[in-house]
Amino acid sequence: MNTLLKSAKIIDKNSSFHNQIKDILIENGVITKIANKITKQAKCKEVNLENLHISKGWFDTSVSLGEPGFEERENIENGLLVAAKSGFTAIALNPNTYPVIDNKSAVEFLIQKSSSSIVNLYPIANLSQKAEGKELAEMFDMKNSGAIAFGDYNKPITNANLMKIALLYAQNFNALILSFPQDNSIIVTGFVNESENTTRLGLKSIPNLSEELQISRDLFLLEYTGGKLHIPTISTSKSVKLIREAKKKGLDVTCSVAAHNIILTDIELNTFDSRFKVSPPLRSINDTKAIIKGLHDGTIDMITSDHNPIDIENKKLELENSLFGTIGLESLFGSINTVLDLEQTINCLTENPRKRFCLEPTKIEKGEKADLTLFNPEISYTFSEENIYSKSKNAIFLNKKLKGMAYGVIANNKIILK
Repeated sequence: MNTLLKSAKIIDKNSSFHNQIKDILIENGVITKIANKITKQAKCKEVNLENLHISKGWFDTSVSLGEPGFEERENIENGLLVAAKSGFTAIALNPNTYPVIDNKSAVEFLIQKSSSSIVNLYPIANLSQKAEGKELAEMFDMKNSGAIAFGDYNKPITNANLMKIALLYAQNFNALILSFPQDNSIIVTGFVNESENTTRLGLKSIPNLSEELQISRDLFLLEYTGGKLHIPTISTSKSVKLIREAKKKGLDVTCSVAAHNIILTDIELNTFDSRFKVSPPLRSINDTKAIIKGLHDGTIDMITSDHNPIDIENKKLELENSLFGTIGLESLFGSINTVLDLEQTINCLTENPRKRFCLEPTKIEKGEKADLTLFNPEISYTFSEENIYSKSKNAIFLNKKLKGMAYGVIANNKIILK
């Protein structure tokens, strides 16, 4: 595949071409020339798009697709196409499948199933057998088969000793442990944020305390054991403070936040629309302000879509009975680009997540493999069903004003554009 990108503004703080507008020639999947002007040759696809920007390929660290077991929600083939059209050249796949990803065969199935895709799929395997939180899964075997981290998606490890053992054991093969930040004993049957607004609405709540207790416990364990801990999708102001303090102590901890927890608050629940039922829940305006501050000062390392397709039978119900989750790949860039500057947005989607999950670094330089995201950061639009490529349509940003849109990706010697 030979491709010529015309007048592309390069956004890559580590590149010698950062913030410059260049033509870029890609031959057989490799960047062979970067110059002010390159003449198109025969058998070369020219890409000339409005306000074209490029960056290193984006990586989303929390994506659910359904297959195996929930193909009615999404399958791997279409899910990876959605990722490509949304600007992602790599995703970390959550293990909330049926059966769960708790053995090497399950990991190898996912890698084989995605082997021909333009998007690189990296499995996150379950920390515990059957995601029951009782016994460790076959972590070493799964890492050797291609798993990049271990955690039970949206399920807290309630047994502190199991988490302690996992953090200790994982150090033998440099594995990353994920711990979902929620103490279930505090929430009982809650399903939305605890606030004056949700109390007025009469909705059962999930207090900030449930997240903060679990994070406090895990940080104490990490200080005791050592190892590497990643806390996915934090959502409260005190969670940011706890992790900031842990980093100052020198603990090897990172965290992510879901895009919707940066932008939206529990005021959205006034409509009782189940699209806004997510885990962790939408919090208060004070929490979103603290999240943004945590992104600015580096406490929060990365941003994820926390893409979780839910079929209509399980989502379009009254709030209490619907399942948690939203799709978010398609809206991730356009949402966070409304509140963060462009360079910080790109950093949270490229450098930080790839480094933490030990993926091979990419570069925008001559002689490097092309692993690129193509996008327009200035276009403003209302996110509608026309922007949704997923089989499921449970989009939390539906009808919201967004800024910035991906054109597609170039990776693995292939190109996909919308």
